[in-house]
Amino acid sequence: MKPYLAPLWLPGGQAQTLWPLLIKPRPLKLRRERWETPDGDFIDVDHLDGAPNAPLLVLFHGLEGSARSHYALSTAHACKKAGWRLALPHFRGCSGELNRRPRAYHSGDSDEIDWILRRLHAANGQRKLHAAGVSLGGNALLKWAGERGPAASELVTGVVAMCAPLDLAACGHHLARGFNRVYTQHFLNTLKAVSAARLAKFPDLFDEARMQQAINLYQFDDAVTAPIHGFAGADDYWRRASAKPWLKSIAVPTLAVNPKNDPFLPAAHLPGAAEVSPLVRLEQPAGGGHVGFVSGAFPGNLDWLPQRLIHFFVSETS
Repeated sequence: MKPYLAPLWLPGGQAQTLWPLLIKPRPLKLRRERWETPDGDFIDVDHLDGAPNAPLLVLFHGLEGSARSHYALSTAHACKKAGWRLALPHFRGCSGELNRRPRAYHSGDSDEIDWILRRLHAANGQRKLHAAGVSLGGNALLKWAGERGPAASELVTGVVAMCAPLDLAACGHHLARGFNRVYTQHFLNTLKAVSAARLAKFPDLFDEARMQQAINLYQFDDAVTAPIHGFAGADDYWRRASAKPWLKSIAVPTLAVNPKNDPFLPAAHLPGAAEVSPLVRLEQPAGGGHVGFVSGAFPGNLDWLPQRLIHFFVSETS
């Protein structure tokens, strides 16, 4: 498949990141399942059904994403066209209903990834199961693959991560600067609303005043994400949840796509070939923004990302 090239009419990482919101594909009808978790919580998983023997792609969404995110919709359309089945798990609290337990989800939630993949694998029989993640979901998936090493191949044929924030500290601090603060404010608006609702159910879970005063992701993660999920603070969370240190341990065919103009993660912090396993293919195109990948003539389309996923799994994991 041809490498990604941004259309000349859509310059810059910021424009390439925001434009997909304007050309979002129409939703498809999906079948929703509610799964009870081992700790008494639940997640919702949306399914695009197909032939029983068709390949199954599982796609993990990004921060505050869902099955209605533009990349999820474009992937659903591509899977339907290819005759593939698709599973879109929602991280806790992301399917439109607050989850039951005090915990939520985070960038290094590899144990949750493992539980989801094991359940899908058990239901899938001996048929192919491909795993992909976008942004936060891509980071958590890569961390899972690195932690499990050769055992990951017992569940999946391979792994693809699109625009994963591999170095959470570099990403978090970069999002606190310049125009990137627009993205930070967008995330904080939803994160604070959901966290306030969670605090109403579980008083004293975290310091509400510190949460409301947070003006960047570091302050929010230090006040909310870290204490809820057992980290000492934002620095500890970002260090332990980053996927970059785990890339050398991955033992399944893996594709990691990180545009050099991604406004979330500076190109200087992207990994090089010496920092990854021989089974990890790094693709770092000049353009694409953060999960943008707009292609074609104006107004463009979002076909490149899902086609890259499908092409990789067909060509590298057969």
